[in-house]
Amino acid sequence: MKNIKDQVYQALLSVTENVSDVYPSQWSEGANIQLTEEENRVQERTGNSEQKAYVRIRIDVWHRVSTSQVALEVDRAVSALGLVRTSCADAPDPSPYKHKQMRYEGIIDMESDYVFWNN
Repeated sequence: MKNIKDQVYQALLSVTENVSDVYPSQWSEGANIQLTEEENRVQERTGNSEQKAYVRIRIDVWHRVSTSQVALEVDRAVSALGLVRTSCADAPDPSPYKHKQMRYEGIIDMESDYVFWNN
């Protein structure tokens, strides 16, 4: 298993300082982002050694007016890490904010930390 959540978190801080791994308890006037690691599993194993790990990250974006510009900024920041966006959709939410869910996936080489996508 390879933890890249900290790297994704740091990348998202370039978009807004309102990044958390829980549903926002205090709403800002700008963007609010929640980061969730949905899956982190062995992709390839040789003997007892994990060679590659698969990760799937969900990023929820809330904004009072529109999530479009923030989603573009999130996509640039997270894609720069080597993760690939596999979905992006508006989501219903009980808050008064617009809500978008984005999912990213990648395969990580355990020795080099290189993130790549093979489909």
